[in-house]
Amino acid sequence: MIYIKVHTTPEGEIIAMCDSELLGKVYKEARLELDLLQYASFYKGDLIEEKAAESTPAINDFYTANIVGKRSVGIFVKKGIASESEIKTIKGVPYIHLYKLV
Repeated sequence: MIYIKVHTTPEGEIIAMCDSELLGKVYKEARLELDLLQYASFYKGDLIEEKAAESTPAINDFYTANIVGKRSVGIFVKKGIASESEIKTIKGVPYIHLYKLV
């Protein structure tokens, strides 16, 4: 299951997506930290199946995307929105931050 939440801003929509089992945890590696405990509410929106997440309209029309987890990141790569080279990891957890420049 995947959490997906769309935040509307004056600049456009921010999509937050996270594999459900990752929320509520903190991942640290060297000086990097992925805090999915303190910032869980940023990602915790609708809890949906992976197939439903793939067809969410916000995936194709966002201003900024914060994507965490193997399944969530995989959707963006599969759809050609992100490439493998854009994936970063902290403690083995993949994540992508995307920004559309206009």
